[in-house]
Amino acid sequence: MKEPWSIKSRARECAESGDAFQSGQKIRAAIFPDPESSGYLRKDYTIEAWGNREGEENPFSCWITTYEPPVTEEKAEDVVEDDPETLLKRLVEEEEEHTENARYILAVMLERKKLLRETDTQEIPSGILRIYEHRKSGDVYIIKDPQISLTDVDRVQEEVRQLLDPSTTVDEEPAENLEPTDGASIENSTNPQPRPKNKEEEAALETKNTDEVE
Repeated sequence: MKEPWSIKSRARECAESGDAFQSGQKIRAAIFPDPESSGYLRKDYTIEAWGNREGEENPFSCWITTYEPPVTEEKAEDVVEDDPETLLKRLVEEEEEHTENARYILAVMLERKKLLRETDTQEIPSGILRIYEHRKSGDVYIIKDPQISLTDVDRVQEEVRQLLDPSTTVDEEPAENLEPTDGASIENSTNPQPRPKNKEEEAALETKNTDEVE
C-alpha cells in the first residue's frame, strides 16, 4: 500500500488570520492529518495566531521556521536532471514503494549539504517518519525512515548512485572507486549513513567510519 509522503509547500499567509507573511518573519508551520485522504495537510500561522488557537485539532507535527518569499523557479536549461535534490523531489512525488530506501539516503545527503533540515520525527504504526524542511524554499518532505541495517548500506548507496548516474554500472567500476559527479558523490561528499538503532550499531558505525578515514 502506498503511503502519502508528499511535498508540502509553505503558505504565503496565515491560515488563521489571513495576514500575509513578511520576509524574515518567524512563523509556526504545522502538519495535520487530512480528513479527506490518508495524507496530510500543511498550514502556516503567525506566532500570535497559533497561540490564540483554542479547541482545535492537535497537529501531527509542528515547528517554528522563518518565512522567506518563494524562490523563483530556475530555468529548465539550468536544472541538472539527476542532481540529488531534483531526484528526491521526483521520487517523493512518484511515491513508489521500492524507492523508499533511496529517498531516505537522498534526504540524509541533502541534510549533510545543509539544504534540508530535520524539524521533527513521528512514530506511526508502520515505522518512523522524519520531517525535513528545505532551508530556502520552505518545502517540507515527509520521509519514512526504512531503518537500513549496516549490512545493507553499501547496496542502498549503490542503488542511489545508479539513479543519479544511470550510465554507471557495477561491472564498469567497483563502487569504492567511483568518481564523484556534480553534487552526487555519496562517500566523498556526504557519506550518508543511516542512524544507528542501538549502541552496538553506533559503535560499529564509528569503527567503519574511522577505518575509511585511515
